[in-house]
Amino acid sequence: MKDKKIVVIGGGTGTFVVLSGLKDKLSKLSAIVSMADSGGSNRIIRDEFGLLPTSDIRQCFVALASGSTETQKIMRDLFIYRFDKGDYAGMTFGNLFMAALTDILGSQEKAIKKTGKVLRVSGKVIPITLSDIHLMAKYEDGEITKGEHFIDEPPSRHDGKKRIIDLWTEPEATAGKDALFEVKSADLIILGPGDLYTSLLANIVIKGVAVAIRKSKARLVYVLNLMTRMGQTYNFTALDHINEVKKYLGKFPDIVLLNKRPIPENISKRYLKEENSVPVKDDLGNKSPFRIIKKNFISNKVYQKAKSDLLKRSLIRHDPEKLAKAIVELL
Repeated sequence: MKDKKIVVIGGGTGTFVVLSGLKDKLSKLSAIVSMADSGGSNRIIRDEFGLLPTSDIRQCFVALASGSTETQKIMRDLFIYRFDKGDYAGMTFGNLFMAALTDILGSQEKAIKKTGKVLRVSGKVIPITLSDIHLMAKYEDGEITKGEHFIDEPPSRHDGKKRIIDLWTEPEATAGKDALFEVKSADLIILGPGDLYTSLLANIVIKGVAVAIRKSKARLVYVLNLMTRMGQTYNFTALDHINEVKKYLGKFPDIVLLNKRPIPENISKRYLKEENSVPVKDDLGNKSPFRIIKKNFISNKVYQKAKSDLLKRSLIRHDPEKLAKAIVELL
């Protein structure tokens, strides 16, 4: 089983959760991450440093970092540390580290690879593309929004209840050779959990990715989100999510992991009040063109974000160990 090659496609907290659970159980683990992020720390990285976004890469590095010495633990803590004062309040040390290393090495691609060595990453972290792109979304009323951040967290002028009917990047980008190789040679591909359009499908719309997944011998596992998301998946059911994956991928997932434990009532009320989000409704029937695994995948921990973090973060998440156990059993 340890020789099986697992590829996780996504970005953000969801990918971090999956990688954290699988790190000590599998030896051939790769993460392919979106490069469309444009909010928070990444806005500064892109606008002021002129570099590609690195937050998703940083999170994957931290999830896969190995070593138990005091120095190695401090390095992991440093990479997730977020400044709360000065001009760079909200910026993470890890993003600044990779920006500085890019200047030293003269290449962001080299800096990403070197950072993996510094953190002793047990696995691979690969950008889906090295092109400078912006995510574009067209809504059901014809409105077009540019930028991952504005799709993910619509400003007051944008109706977050509208459905996205088309997603693409400008300029059009082609997936990197390393990313395509990992997909084509995988035994299992894991998509999600994560924001449907800005973390997951942001990878699938990159040229070459959908074709590579369809041609891969790997089984595709889709981990459904726990909650809907205003601005992306308002009132989406489980089947709504899956149909959108099929629309952009050209095939259904082979396996769907769906949480069956009810979201705690106090958490549901907070989501509804603060974000107008509700638990994803299970409307999957008994007959489906994919295998459905329903288990308790919820973490018992309620997460609190740093005061300097201006982005929305999940209050409740999938449990890394519960997800990892289900994924390992598939192998």
